[in-house]
Amino acid sequence: MESLRQLLLILFLVPGLMTLPVRAAAEDAFPLLETTIADIHAAVAKGELTFQALVQAYQARIERYDESTGVNALLLINPEALSRAAELDAEYARTGTFRPLHGIPVIVKDNYDTADMETTAGSIALKGSLPPDDAFQVRRLREAGAIVLAKSNMAEWAFSPVVTVSSVGGTTRNPYDLERVPAGSSGGTAAAVAANFGVVGLGTDTGNSIRGPSSHTALVGIRSTIGATSRDGIVPLNLRQDVGGPMARTVADAVRVFEAIAGYDPADPITERSRDQLPASYSEFLDQDGLKGARIGVFRRYMTEDNTDPRIIALMEQAIADMEAAGATIVDPFDLSFYSLRLLPLGCDRFVFDVNNYLATRSDSLAHDTIQAIYEAGLYDPSVEDRMVSKLKADSAPDDRVFPCNDVYSNRFTTSFRKALLAAMDKADVDAIVYPTWSYPPRLIGDLDSPSGNNSGVLAPKTGFPAVSVPIGYVDDTLPTGMTFVGRLFAEPDLIRFAYGYEQATLHRRPPPGFE
Repeated sequence: MESLRQLLLILFLVPGLMTLPVRAAAEDAFPLLETTIADIHAAVAKGELTFQALVQAYQARIERYDESTGVNALLLINPEALSRAAELDAEYARTGTFRPLHGIPVIVKDNYDTADMETTAGSIALKGSLPPDDAFQVRRLREAGAIVLAKSNMAEWAFSPVVTVSSVGGTTRNPYDLERVPAGSSGGTAAAVAANFGVVGLGTDTGNSIRGPSSHTALVGIRSTIGATSRDGIVPLNLRQDVGGPMARTVADAVRVFEAIAGYDPADPITERSRDQLPASYSEFLDQDGLKGARIGVFRRYMTEDNTDPRIIALMEQAIADMEAAGATIVDPFDLSFYSLRLLPLGCDRFVFDVNNYLATRSDSLAHDTIQAIYEAGLYDPSVEDRMVSKLKADSAPDDRVFPCNDVYSNRFTTSFRKALLAAMDKADVDAIVYPTWSYPPRLIGDLDSPSGNNSGVLAPKTGFPAVSVPIGYVDDTLPTGMTFVGRLFAEPDLIRFAYGYEQATLHRRPPPGFE
């Protein structure tokens, strides 16, 4: 082993020794398809793979599939990825140890600040502008050894939960059916990870946008408790509900990313709530028998014939039976007698206020540094014009409104809703609630009229509770579908146990056809 490390060190310190033939060898010898963090580290430890060869292989796969298929998931390939991989190879050759995400290529949604690549949030108004530094979560990933491989397309300004279209990147398609959408707004990350353009990815979720795209592309998506992860350096949509987090092909890989990014950040005061709330390790909750003894409530309000495709109801019924077979006690139905609380003003629009504050941090490199200026310059995709207008009309300081638009823990309406949901869970003695992440299959590109089916916008975002979406199968054996677990504040360990137990009992994930 020591001689192998010495050889690796020579290869990566002497220019020119690692060239394209190594990429070809990696593509031939190491299977990228559905590989995991553990697979990659095992292959490197055995001397079967290097991180530089891994990056080259992913770059070749992106070049082969992204544009030619029209999936159009990615905006930028990081020009520094290969040199970063070489550094990490040399580090491993020198130390013989891996950092938690050592050498792992990550797809990052283009609303995360990356100091070495432009960050646009899908807006042509930010094209070419470099942020001053990395977002907190990106910095954490790099410290854990990850390689930012590429930036992904997104719904412009993260507006749409339904489609992923931007003035920077155009339309992203669903790799499972290129005539269909990957949902929004993290559809670029979802399509890229699902098509195996990277190992894992980062998305953001204000009311759907990690879990919806994950459901549409057979991925695992984690929306954490608000305050468990920092939003610093993420272009906001609504800081009252914004969360950034992982999207991955397996629960274990999603958890490895979450473990790296969770924690207190003084630049995001909401993370003060995470102090003394986070375990030393989330990976310890990857329990194959994690559903044994769990009490799972079935939220039937999102599973009626009036609001859900019968094929998705059938998949959910099978998922419920599978959870019971894996040792869970099913509480069916779990209901909220207070559900009329949805009529309270639980939502409020902070977009202009929050984004203008963010743009001020980048004003030195922007010609248009307010939403009003961007709108007046016409720097947006025509599909978002109505949204821009409505948000500009809602522009006022959050604390100056009749109903203050303060954070989810301070607002009296969201606090009432959270207490009521918690009381209902306590009364039913359930550890988590489940429902279909999306009630209808992915829409066809251009279809804005059929039911969307987004179930993700209320229970978790309006309470601050965490939620995890996992694959439960395929409509007509082709179109992915997901199920969401929702738990109490900082109950990510429970949700990880349940999601992993379910995943291991069913193993629904498979790669999209045409991307093998």
